[in-house]
Amino acid sequence: MANLVAIVGRPNVGKSTLFNRLTQSRQAIVSAEAGTTRDRQYGKCDWNGVEFSVVDTGGWVVNSDDIFEEEIRKQVLIATEEADLILFLVDIGSGVTDLDTDVANILRRTKLPVILVANKTDDNAQRYYAADFYSLGLGDPYCISAISGGGTGDLLDAVVERLPKGGAETLEEGIPRFAVVGRPNVGKSSIINAFIGEQRNIVTEIAGTTRDSIYTRYDKFGFDFYLVDTAGIRRKNKVTEDLEFYSVMRSIRAIENSDVCILMIDATRGIEAQDMNIFQIIQKNNKSLVVVVNKWDLVEEKSQKVIDTFTAAIRNRMAPFTDFPIIFASALTKQRIFRVLETAKQVYQSRKIRIGTTKLNEIMLPLIEAYPPPSIKGKYIKIKYCSQLPNTQIPSFVFYANLPQYVKEPYKRFLENKIRENWTLTGSPVNVFIRQK
Repeated sequence: MANLVAIVGRPNVGKSTLFNRLTQSRQAIVSAEAGTTRDRQYGKCDWNGVEFSVVDTGGWVVNSDDIFEEEIRKQVLIATEEADLILFLVDIGSGVTDLDTDVANILRRTKLPVILVANKTDDNAQRYYAADFYSLGLGDPYCISAISGGGTGDLLDAVVERLPKGGAETLEEGIPRFAVVGRPNVGKSSIINAFIGEQRNIVTEIAGTTRDSIYTRYDKFGFDFYLVDTAGIRRKNKVTEDLEFYSVMRSIRAIENSDVCILMIDATRGIEAQDMNIFQIIQKNNKSLVVVVNKWDLVEEKSQKVIDTFTAAIRNRMAPFTDFPIIFASALTKQRIFRVLETAKQVYQSRKIRIGTTKLNEIMLPLIEAYPPPSIKGKYIKIKYCSQLPNTQIPSFVFYANLPQYVKEPYKRFLENKIRENWTLTGSPVNVFIRQK
């Protein structure tokens, strides 16, 4: 299970620079995903075969140059509740400030591993100033330069060493995992309670360490899956509900541990920036998607026109990925909640689809011949053969061409759309690769 590392510290100590430095091993892959804007708050880092997620708390505050001290304290508190390890960044040039001391006081009270990082150590002479930071009571400071990368190897060694080694979960293989995600007060707890109902006897909860998502096994009415619950994982402690950073931190782990994400949107508020942040994390992790517009019972006019307008607005915001189901439901009145489970099951099955090579070529090659890739610099691109790659997490297709480097993103999207038109892949992400034949 992926661990979560949060970077905290006051403004201008270089949190985003360190974040970019740590996640760059995966940056190419992240930005290669079609239609994913690379927001700078969340990414993956891989060091010596250990993969973990990194969250940059600085990316969550507007005008982070002059953010209020209260806001920073709030974010540090959230980070200590949700992360597995904290990187506390200080600036070696400016020494210990009052705000550093405040943050250190919060971090000393947590049971989490905290690594103190003295950034902007651009030459060896500056290392002597690091002694000031022993006054924070957080152990040895690691001297690094995030901008040049100096010292980050030693830092990453320390991170990997101190990350909690999660015990293996006793989850049965081959059983789908559905995560219910969304911003606060959208009805996640209500819909989970509605799914589970009163018959608690068919439900078993499996929790790994305290910080892992809780798995609830659901096996009635012909369903069998684990529900990955973000809504009630732990009690919130001194954290205000509506903080954007809080809801995204909550969602990350559930999304990473699931196969299908049920993204809840509030019918009374429409699709907001926070929903988009969670959607981008779902996309980045290649998870299947079902969108549920909850609180539909509160909408006065429920005409087909309103439904069409709402559906179009959601698909426009989430483009270019638009092939996912949208269900208008109410957790309170239990309207259509059974359909949510049925749809999630279908979406999971389309994630596992296998298409025979003969059939794939039979349908795709005539389409490619009718609409070949545009020629570049007078060179004509020919695609002669295609197949589905075996044993991949999501349906992945490879097309063999004479000049793969000239096949651009729009044409890959065309190929993906044609695959979707001919086979049911609703809700599932798809990979299209062009290789040298």
